[in-house]
Amino acid sequence: MLLPDCTLFPQGGLPLFIFEERYRLMLAEALAGDCVFAVGRVRDDGKNETISPVGTAGLIRASRERDDGTSELLLHGVIRVRFTEWLEDSPFPCALIEPVLSETLEGRKGEAAMKTLRDTVEDGISHLPEEVRAGVSALLDQADNPGLMADLVAQQMVHEPDLRQKLLETASPGERISLICGFFHKLKEGG
Repeated sequence: MLLPDCTLFPQGGLPLFIFEERYRLMLAEALAGDCVFAVGRVRDDGKNETISPVGTAGLIRASRERDDGTSELLLHGVIRVRFTEWLEDSPFPCALIEPVLSETLEGRKGEAAMKTLRDTVEDGISHLPEEVRAGVSALLDQADNPGLMADLVAQQMVHEPDLRQKLLETASPGERISLICGFFHKLKEGG
């Protein structure tokens, strides 16, 4: 499914409203099969439409069809994927894909990266009410590795479309954490 300025991260959630006929067909096919489809970002600068090379395969967690044939669903991000070839003979956007595996960052480096990200996020939300800070802390506690923590923060707290896509395309958790920390520092400085 191709969506303008939309990026889904692994372990993230994306509510969708399916109304276009082509995506109704795609949803029916997914539900009849493995309940998985990929989401890719489309950029339109007014002259050209560009499909980002990396998206996310997601699992349909819930789907409800309405009386008018439209559907509401929740897609759960599973894994980054690279679109390797777009197929022309499908009624909806369809591509061959390959997994994009995240690099690992373990041991002391991984722990230090997670601490840096947590400290930056906590500093960035220090002005928010306690219940919000507690919710974010609980979210961060769910992560047992730097890549997952970076993806959780990106999904929930980074809303700049180009940065979200860059984060999705970055395989290194350390680089993703650096980008997110830069985003928070820029916000704090008012930029």
